[in-house]
Amino acid sequence: MSRVEESTRRLLTTVAAMEPDAVAEPSALPGWTRGHVLAHLARNADSLVNLLDGARTGTDIPQYASNEVRDQDIERDAPRPLDVHLADLRDAHARFAEAAALLGPEAWAVGVKHRSGYVFPAHEIPLKRLLELEYHHVDLDAGYTPAQWSESFAVAQFRRLATTLDGDDDLPAVRLIADDTEDRALIGAPSAGTGPTVEGPVRALAAWLSGRSDGADLRRTPDTGLPELPPMG
Repeated sequence: MSRVEESTRRLLTTVAAMEPDAVAEPSALPGWTRGHVLAHLARNADSLVNLLDGARTGTDIPQYASNEVRDQDIERDAPRPLDVHLADLRDAHARFAEAAALLGPEAWAVGVKHRSGYVFPAHEIPLKRLLELEYHHVDLDAGYTPAQWSESFAVAQFRRLATTLDGDDDLPAVRLIADDTEDRALIGAPSAGTGPTVEGPVRALAAWLSGRSDGADLRRTPDTGLPELPPMG
C-alpha cells in the first residue's frame, strides 16, 4: 500500500501540471484520450474497493456491475474538466485506502473475483492497483515514462512478463539480458525459430515486454527486427 500511495502521488502531480485542454488530447492508448485514461484510473480504484469490501464482509461483490457499465462509465467521465478528474482521482484513492485499512489479516486471504472471471487472493489487490497506476501513468503520455519506474517495479515486471511469454509457440526464442541487473530470461519457443538476443536496461526491457515501447532503444544481436509481442494480459 505504501507503493500505491507513492505511485498515486506521482500521478496526481502529473495531472495537476497538465493544461486544461490536455484532457481531450490523445493518450498513448489507441482510441482513448487522456480523459479516458484518467476516468479509467478513478473507476478502477472504485472497482477494487468493491473487491476489498467483498473480502471484508465475505460477500461476492462484483468488481464492476458489468463490462458494459465499466465502459459506459469511462466514456461518460472522459470529457470532464481537468480539475474534476483531479478531484475524482484523489477521492477514489482515498476510498481505496480507507477500504484497505478496514481489512484484517484473515480477510486479506479471502478469494475475490476479477472482472474477467478468475479468482485471486485479496492480498494481491494493492499490487493490481499499483500496476494500473504505473502502466496507465505512462499511457497518459504526459511526461511520465518507463525510465521513471522504480528498479524494483521494473525488475518485477520484467520477470512476470518474461515468464508469461516463456514457451509461447507464436514467438521465436528470444534471449533477454538486462545489462544493469543480473536478470536474464528466455521468451518464445525454439520450435517457432530463433530470434535475436535483446539487451538493455531492465526498465527498457520491461517497457517493451509490456507494450509501452517499440524496443528501438534495445540492442539486438544479430541486428534484426524484434518479434511482435501479444498484448499484455
